[in-house]
Amino acid sequence: MPKYIEKADIMTLPVIPLRGVVAFPSIPVSFEIDRDISKAACNAAEEGDARVLLVTQTDIDCEHPKRSDVYRIGCAARIKQTLRTPEDTIRVIAEGFARAEITGWRENNGYIVADVMAKNFELNEEPDVKIEAAMRALISSLERRVESGRVSRDVLTTAKTMRSPGILCDFIASGVLLRYQNKQLVLDEFDPVRRLALTAKLIEGETELIETEAMIHGRVRASLSEAQREHYLREQLRVIREELGDDIEDDVEEYQKKIKKIAMPEEVRKKLLKEVARLQQTQIGSPEATLLRNYLDTCLELPFDRQTADRVDIAVAEKILNEDHDGLKEVKERILEYLAVKQLSPTLRHQIICLVGPPGTGKTSIAMSIARALKRKYVRVSLGGIRDEADIRGHRKTYIGAMPGRIINALIQVKVKNPLILLDEIDKLTRDAHGDPASALLEVLDAEQNKNFRDHYIEFPFDLSNCMFICTANTLETIPKPLIDRMEIIELSAYTRSEKLSIAKNHLIPKQCKRHGLDRRRFIIREEAILEIIDYYTREAGVRNLEREIASLCRKAAREIVTQNKKSIIIKAEDIKSYLGGRKIIPEHISPVDEVGVVNGMAYTETGGDLLKIEAVVMDGTGKLELTGSLGDVMKESAKLAISYIRAHAKSLGVDPDFYKNKDIHLHVPEGAVPKDGPSAGVAILCAITSALTGRPARSDISMTGELTLTGNVLPIGGLKEKTSAAYAAGVRRILIPKDNEADLEKIDGVVRNGAQFVLMSSASDALKEVFAQRNRPLMMHITTPELPRTQALADDIPSAPVRAPYKNA
Repeated sequence: MPKYIEKADIMTLPVIPLRGVVAFPSIPVSFEIDRDISKAACNAAEEGDARVLLVTQTDIDCEHPKRSDVYRIGCAARIKQTLRTPEDTIRVIAEGFARAEITGWRENNGYIVADVMAKNFELNEEPDVKIEAAMRALISSLERRVESGRVSRDVLTTAKTMRSPGILCDFIASGVLLRYQNKQLVLDEFDPVRRLALTAKLIEGETELIETEAMIHGRVRASLSEAQREHYLREQLRVIREELGDDIEDDVEEYQKKIKKIAMPEEVRKKLLKEVARLQQTQIGSPEATLLRNYLDTCLELPFDRQTADRVDIAVAEKILNEDHDGLKEVKERILEYLAVKQLSPTLRHQIICLVGPPGTGKTSIAMSIARALKRKYVRVSLGGIRDEADIRGHRKTYIGAMPGRIINALIQVKVKNPLILLDEIDKLTRDAHGDPASALLEVLDAEQNKNFRDHYIEFPFDLSNCMFICTANTLETIPKPLIDRMEIIELSAYTRSEKLSIAKNHLIPKQCKRHGLDRRRFIIREEAILEIIDYYTREAGVRNLEREIASLCRKAAREIVTQNKKSIIIKAEDIKSYLGGRKIIPEHISPVDEVGVVNGMAYTETGGDLLKIEAVVMDGTGKLELTGSLGDVMKESAKLAISYIRAHAKSLGVDPDFYKNKDIHLHVPEGAVPKDGPSAGVAILCAITSALTGRPARSDISMTGELTLTGNVLPIGGLKEKTSAAYAAGVRRILIPKDNEADLEKIDGVVRNGAQFVLMSSASDALKEVFAQRNRPLMMHITTPELPRTQALADDIPSAPVRAPYKNA
């Protein structure tokens, strides 16, 4: 470890901020100052002992620097000479004597004064072998810079005579480094030995940049010379060809042979032969010749006469679809129907399907499976974020860098004219000044027009009617209606708990075991463990997060097998916590007691369904209605509608007719940070407010959904499958749904259908009858509710609604 002599001194000095200049100890520095604060500091120093602090600004454009605008380390220096010029500037020559760390900063009589700790580190002995080696390495880096021609050899000669490592670094940094930021890095380093390595590193970096720039400039000059030489030779070749009368080039003949050989429409053949004739007349090497060659190459790659034969064996296709995916019954049936019709009508065309569903529900993967079942080539066209119409229809070939659109490129890629083309994320299309790509897709996805699809680049019609188009989307809201009208919409709903279990057992676990080098004998995960992950570690419509968690289990199991020499790993439900940590999701559960003003609604979300608790309280007031919980406009209107309905039927409901004058109502939907909207909570809102106004507890084992009209009718809703699954998982076994949704019961999860009772509502009275039905359950007042007069028993005056017994499979 080198021994140092540290000399430190505390002093107060006038400050001259420097812009783009860094001063070093023992190195003379010359600069000009023109700012008043710098002139005043210079004058103050000359009136005293000529000592001044030279510190570099971090921002050279700052006119009035503050403490934060200069570097922490500067150089304490003595002014050797000053010269005032006619331009009202002062030329200063100064020499530093120590590095100085700023500890205080203030203004005094028009200039800046700083309190500094001036330090100097000097070796207490002759440099040892390591320091000598570091100094030689720095000299070597300097020699490389001198060879680049940017530094005088006198600098190298002077550097070789220096024996102090600190002064050597400061001398080289001051005269060789280009960027003032790099010079400041050297100034910041007090330790002379560490300063050696830092200076060498900075010089090497700048030398590398200089050499790279020189190499690039050399290549540019060589390229220009080569282009001139090529032009001269091509001109000579042209003259020779003219003298010999050799006007037909080999590539022109090759193009003509290909065009005559390929089976293509006569209109297209004439068009391409015309372009070949134009190529024949162009000058060799001209931009137009290159453009025509690219155009002809692209057109001749199109699959005019190449296609694959469809698999028409329905049994084999069904087996493939079932092997690749669980569920997705509607999609599979649609494909099998297509194959059946294909057997009866081999010329069947125009298949355009749009799969709509939440992320992770298998839309893209089922398209690949369909292609495999039909024995068709598969190509995916990603439409997410496309905003230029030319991405679909291509650019005119006259533009520099023109190319065909994505549809034509897809056909060139698969080399057949009847592939399955997946238009992925069609709902993510955008539009701007370059056009609307969704409008360009109208021709592609129109069964009557796409047989004559025209791409701007190829400029002739191409038949897309043999292609099978499958589009995917997460929502239909962002897709233009004319585009929706051209597609057959198949909606994929969120997977149920049982479907996720089946997918995990049959697909996800085998896939991840193979990926992680495991087999089903070495890695065993029990069914209850899978359900534990589904219920408490993932909340999603699809299975992507479920697959990630299974992959995490595989990785941890592989580590245990390798490090602990275990022959197999068996994961049970109670083991999940040790592998994946504590439960990430707290499931929703119904309250064990009936509460006043609390009703279970149901909601549809991007991750499936959710139990939506609605809370209402009544207080003495002036008739205000307070709505909280990030409610949207539609839900706010539903609350107002419920108030109007209760006012209109106050007598039959047992509510004080003047409640809207002397009572305030607060309606809240928990999870206030989550926005909520939609009309399907209308019935639940009505029941919650009625419960709060009457003081009657609402049954906590019931959930409901339905849109309420002003006259009390219940209208149908969507997302019944997801909503009922969420309610059933929360413990609800009696579910109120609109009567018009009875047909949708066929589509809900079989476990829910068989395990719950469904009450069909046609009016608000049906819901109120169920919610306030008497049962032997404890009563819990949610919040103290004021006494309200009642005219009659509420539940007894409302007729019963029809009850749907537990639904059985046909």
